[in-house]
Amino acid sequence: MSSRNPLHWIARWADWFEERGVYVPGEESRAVDPVRDFGWLMTAWVAGVAIFILLFALAV
Repeated sequence: MSSRNPLHWIARWADWFEERGVYVPGEESRAVDPVRDFGWLMTAWVAGVAIFILLFALAV
């Protein structure tokens, strides 16, 4: 039985966002792509909401 990092799927999901493009500082000529530019923020927000819901579900 291999021991895996319990947060591995979160990092893998954030990497999925980043694979769609890499932000290059100073590249001002392109439009903002939310998935590319804010992938980690979206991942952290969804994970935070999930933890918040789980905490309330376990408290009942």
